[in-house]
Amino acid sequence: MRPRSLLALFLIPMGLIIAAVPQNTTRPYKLTAEELLAEANTRTQFVTPEVVADMIIKKDPSLRLIDVRSQDEFEKYSLPGAINIPYADLLSDEHTDILNQDVFMNVFYSNGTLTANEAWMLTRQLGYENNYVLEGGLNYWFDTILNPEKPSDSSSDEEFAKYDFRKSAGMALGGGNVIMPSQEQSAPSTKPAVKAASKKKKAAGGC
Repeated sequence: MRPRSLLALFLIPMGLIIAAVPQNTTRPYKLTAEELLAEANTRTQFVTPEVVADMIIKKDPSLRLIDVRSQDEFEKYSLPGAINIPYADLLSDEHTDILNQDVFMNVFYSNGTLTANEAWMLTRQLGYENNYVLEGGLNYWFDTILNPEKPSDSSSDEEFAKYDFRKSAGMALGGGNVIMPSQEQSAPSTKPAVKAASKKKKAAGGC
């Protein structure tokens, strides 16, 4: 696909996102669409279900799950410890300190990936750090963590290790007997590091 076509596919949904934001709540963007596209193409905003499950089980204090679905959907089902910030309310002033911070690793999630990734694009374009997206959303979470498919007999040891981790994590998070994953069943990738906020320079001179 040509670069111009790829850029068009990115700019159209971004335009819809921006257009949906009420005029009196818009804020200056820190990243251009081209800069955001380049960053999005690295896919470093995505966090695997295995990493999130591992952090939940270990009660990692740096994890903050943010459900961007409606309140009704959130009340019917949500991930352990998650808070609800509906996508439509994302730019409300009351949520600024939650989204623009350097203490937690915020992980947006929705049923799939689209809405959560749009939330990441919007907050990232505002210059906010430490916001990520649950890869595949809740649909993928159910398939990989709560209902993992057993590999075939010809699968690699790595696939079986991943399955063992998913099965153990699913039992811990799905209402069964709590089984902590062993070292051999550790999550296959590492969690992103929380980035410290840049320090403001002190003004020179007197009063």
